[in-house]
Amino acid sequence: MGFTIRKMKRSDIAQVQHVAKSSWHATYEGIIPRNIQNNFLDAAYSDEAMKQRLEGSHIFVVESDGTVFGFANYSPVTKDGKSELGAIYLLPDYQGSGAGTALLREGINELEGIKEIYINVEKDNEIGKNFYQAKGFEVVSEFDDNFDGHILKTIRMVLKVK
Repeated sequence: MGFTIRKMKRSDIAQVQHVAKSSWHATYEGIIPRNIQNNFLDAAYSDEAMKQRLEGSHIFVVESDGTVFGFANYSPVTKDGKSELGAIYLLPDYQGSGAGTALLREGINELEGIKEIYINVEKDNEIGKNFYQAKGFEVVSEFDDNFDGHILKTIRMVLKVK
């Protein structure tokens, strides 16, 4: 399958919101109650929040035939070379296509001065956990995260970029 990765534009907001909602509902069904998922998604992916993300972070989208089916969101790189990977989300039908790996590679290649990428992944998110481990991320710590009144077991991981 052919796809293209590029920087996100304002005109992509609706498609990115769709990817976030679809991937969250597929990934966290049975892990996080649907109403808590929706509360988070409504706040974190509102039009206003998306505009702020576009201005304050690095977002790359992956598309095929003009349709965005995934994205990655990186924080700015700190002076000591660290970045937070807030999300790599793909529509469920595209998982395993190589697009997630390509989005990770894009961040590594495009973010100047990057030395370490950090990610928090929910312990029961086997697909996410396996993806990050396969890419060389290592567990740094585990902690309980109070997510809108729902306690999540969260794993913090790091990838040391060479």
